[in-house]
Amino acid sequence: MTTDLTRAPRPTVPWIDDPDVRAGYGVDASLGATAPDGFEVVRARDEADVVEVLRFAAATNTPVVPQGARTGLTGAAAARPGAIVLNTTGLNRVVDVDPVQGLAVAGPGVTTQELKKACAQEGLFYPPDPASAASCTLGGNVATNAGGLCCVKYGVTADYIAGLRVVLPGGEVMTTGRRTAKNSVGPDFTGLVVGSEGTIGVVTQVVATAIPAPDPALTAVGMFPSLESASAAIIALRRDPHPPCLLEFLDERSIEAIQGLADYGFPQGCAAALLVQADRPGHVAPDLARYAELLSQAGADEVAVADTAQEADALLAGRRALHAALESTGPQLIEDMCVPIRQLPHLVTRGREIAAARGIAVSMSGHGGDGNLHPSLTVDPADPEVMDRAWRVFGELVDLTLELGGTISGEHGIGTLKAPYLRRQLGAAQLDRLRAVKAVFDPAGLMNPGVSYTSP
Repeated sequence: MTTDLTRAPRPTVPWIDDPDVRAGYGVDASLGATAPDGFEVVRARDEADVVEVLRFAAATNTPVVPQGARTGLTGAAAARPGAIVLNTTGLNRVVDVDPVQGLAVAGPGVTTQELKKACAQEGLFYPPDPASAASCTLGGNVATNAGGLCCVKYGVTADYIAGLRVVLPGGEVMTTGRRTAKNSVGPDFTGLVVGSEGTIGVVTQVVATAIPAPDPALTAVGMFPSLESASAAIIALRRDPHPPCLLEFLDERSIEAIQGLADYGFPQGCAAALLVQADRPGHVAPDLARYAELLSQAGADEVAVADTAQEADALLAGRRALHAALESTGPQLIEDMCVPIRQLPHLVTRGREIAAARGIAVSMSGHGGDGNLHPSLTVDPADPEVMDRAWRVFGELVDLTLELGGTISGEHGIGTLKAPYLRRQLGAAQLDRLRAVKAVFDPAGLMNPGVSYTSP
């Protein structure tokens, strides 16, 4: 793609000219991300800035990389040479929370935690809960269809997006979805944008649904002597008439890393741990007691029940610290795969065997309640031989996931890191269809080229 920045006057928007500051916007949180040469950065203040940038990009045939808080792990928000990085964290206002309609309107730069707090003030609950909720933004959540810790009961971001404002290539503003209880006026353009990783346009406003707030959650943790007993507990909890709102799986290596970072209250020396929460209004205590009994019946050596919200928060803080804890042991190449829940034992066991065969340390933890694990490979990016072995493990884990009937991304998206593997899941014909849909909105292919299904 040839860029000609002389074909249109540079718009009066907040360009970042300081090269050191600009370099910081050139990367996301993906392993090995480095800022390339020859890219520009705009930190938009409002929708008008986004419109001006996309008009300029169309006139000059310049690629655009939409970007939020740069917490993504797949390379989708990292700069490409010759592109404009369009950062939307400045669009960070909660516009409205309607407790009657159960809707919240906010900019893409609002963090997930900020939206949760705004909803809570009106007695509402915004359920999506990524582990990085304090820092990740709604725009990024929409781009990747983010999930999180409470998906087992509440689902993912797509389940709570009622509508969007999206600026398309060339500057047209498209409004999708609804602010009403119902809407039946054709295909779901909102669903098309959610999970598209910036390949359709730039989100400038999110209309999210919120539900009546549950009771404050309480937590129990079960320690298991084997993977099989932990898996049996997951299945029993999923079959409960009132299943938990959170069901997280930690393997031995993850527990060691978490406790090595700080004392979060996890006993070490067990094969696996399950974190389980109850939040059903009026039934938190009896539900949690029942969950604890199910953990014991499945074979837990020890079950600890948090008696207070403070104890529950401490255990959950340990789970949220997992990524930082693993990073403290060395750089991590992180997978994101989701399999049918009954296949979890096979994913963990065979995944460990695959990594061990190539001499790569791996942790196999994640959202056990919905079959979405995040295998994390400890690597040395400066050692080509180690990275070659790690990428071979990565590819074999992809094949294993597909063999088990799963998907190569449960919530992180595809980005650039997993783009080479997407064909294995979708096939050539499906990729062609996705590219054809994109071309309706972006005929010049300017939006986030090389990401996900747009990669050659």
